[in-house]
Amino acid sequence: MLHESRGDTEGPSGDELAVPMAWLYAEYIADELLRTGDLMPPTSFEYRAGRDALALTIFLSDTKGELSGIRVISQLETWLSLTAYDQPWLDWVGERMAVLTADAIASGEPAPDLRLADLAWRWLEETELLAPDLDAVPGGGSPGSEDDGPKVWTPAWRLGLPLGHLAIHLF
Repeated sequence: MLHESRGDTEGPSGDELAVPMAWLYAEYIADELLRTGDLMPPTSFEYRAGRDALALTIFLSDTKGELSGIRVISQLETWLSLTAYDQPWLDWVGERMAVLTADAIASGEPAPDLRLADLAWRWLEETELLAPDLDAVPGGGSPGSEDDGPKVWTPAWRLGLPLGHLAIHLF
């Protein structure tokens, strides 16, 4: 995907602004998937975690720069497999970010998409949200509702990833 506002592949020249189109498009797709699923209020931190985890998955899985409207449907299975519970998503994101960072350094070109992806990645890793303890022992107690059960501080990516996965399923 071209990442520059003029639409050419040469990159910005002079004082022109490099627009992070690949990241913004990945974030838009993630937002649409989550809104369609109607799983969380869009103003919640959980929604942001889901959007950022899904946007990272979409952005980092686009290895050929071909993310376009028509290919979104064909990529749903790939995104489902990457966000599945038994997949090493955290390691995969770290590896892909390292490769893209090395490529950006080697090229010497501005990488506005990568900067926004890195901000989302750091937020997902460093932010913890209070959430129901999904690892609690079943039958250990019978809370009246989900809000009454045990809660733990959980990294945002651990909440966002299954939320994004479910949103893809519901799409």
